[in-house]
Amino acid sequence: MSSPVSYDLQGQGGGVVLGTEVLTATGNFRWLQVITDTVFSTLTSSNLTNTADLLTITVPAGVGIGGRFTVVTVTSGVVIAYSV
Repeated sequence: MSSPVSYDLQGQGGGVVLGTEVLTATGNFRWLQVITDTVFSTLTSSNLTNTADLLTITVPAGVGIGGRFTVVTVTSGVVIAYSV
């Protein structure tokens, strides 16, 4: 049987799609998958420092960002925030 962490990394723990309708998500997220070129305006993380360096720049499609995120806001683009 797979561990709960394995399910989370496979997206089976759920998540939220951020894009045109929903721009901000709050919760506990483990992985951010950038689907289309994206600009973040908020990235709050309990285990990453200097997340401000990722704000207002264009993060290209296909990039995945791991960490522990509690608030994610996109200005443009589409991102899937996978829950812990």
